Amino acid sequence: QVQLVQSGGGLVQAGESLRLSCVVSGPMFSTYMMGWFRQAPGKEREFVAAINWGSNRPYYEDSVKGRVTISTDHAKNTVYLQMNSMEPEDTAVYYCAAGRTLQYTIPQPYESWGQGTQVTVSS
Repeated sequence: QVQLVQSGGGLVQAGESLRLSCVVSGPMFSTYMMGWFRQAPGKEREFVAAINWGSNRPYYEDSVKGRVTISTDHAKNTVYLQMNSMEPEDTAVYYCAAGRTLQYTIPQPYESWGQGTQVTVSS
């Protein structure tokens, strides 16, 4: 079973940057998708970005394109989410996820989840 441990997060001012990390342990395959989701209070968990573990091809939710970069460091077994020009609307608990799925924009097919990390953006 793949296990995910997140780090990063915290409180930032609007316009600042933040990087989240997700360390992966356990058996990984090139077909795995690594996703980042977020969930604001009272809202459903929503897709932010995903990356194919084997090809490193990234995918982004339209509203974050240009501000967010997802990347991997296979030597460190880590997936990163770099967020720039942050906005108060980015405030949420962020989760990384892993799964063998082509439906990478929805949370249900992902098999493993990180513990979540709070990101708060003040205006």
